[in-house]
Amino acid sequence: MKNLTIDINADVGEGISNEIELMPYLSSCNIACGGHAGDHSSMQQVVKLAKKHQVKIGAHPSFPDKKNFGRLDLAITSADLYTSLKKQIRSLLNVLQEEHASLHHIKPHGALYNLAVKDEKTARVIIEVIKSIALPLKLYAPYKSVISKLALSENIDVKFEGFADRNYNDDLSLVSRKKSNALILDSDDVFKHVFKMIFEKKLMTINRVEVPIKVDTICIHGDTPNSVFLAKHLYENLVTNNVIIQ
Repeated sequence: MKNLTIDINADVGEGISNEIELMPYLSSCNIACGGHAGDHSSMQQVVKLAKKHQVKIGAHPSFPDKKNFGRLDLAITSADLYTSLKKQIRSLLNVLQEEHASLHHIKPHGALYNLAVKDEKTARVIIEVIKSIALPLKLYAPYKSVISKLALSENIDVKFEGFADRNYNDDLSLVSRKKSNALILDSDDVFKHVFKMIFEKKLMTINRVEVPIKVDTICIHGDTPNSVFLAKHLYENLVTNNVIIQ
């Protein structure tokens, strides 16, 4: 079987406090930087852990909405969103400078991520923020999304992201967290789900429809129940199947 390479990422610094257990099974991480969660202290702690485990560091900016954990669309102007995202990323950059570490990528969080998948106006704000930072940053975004197409047109390196612990609709959108079948919680099901994406470049949707997908990075949400066990099981089974995690 041909050796394949995949990145495993997780959203961290969100108050779950499981980063110590998660880091050994990650090759990149997305650090909450004050929009939905996170402050200077939490960012500093996670950055130190990421450095220790040689895990690539990304910023995980959000709608500025800690009350709803960034999981609801926020009525906000493009100018205010731009200012907030720039401030969030800058706060992480300040910590990275203190810790002599570098920023690898940007991955929007929650409702902002989902909106940018389909809404050009929102996607363009995020793209402009990335362009304003004088670093060769990558963008983690879904295959065939509006934001990924825009980013590629602006010569931003896009890493297509798939979700290990989430079910998908036929249009490649994520099943709403309001529905009982949004999450995949069985470790074997998580592995089969990811294995199919990596090796077959296909996804089995919630309606049992196979759709094409491309993935460069796989996300396990840090706040998914039993996320550490899911990450460990996925990591070990991918390695057993000659997948290089990096």
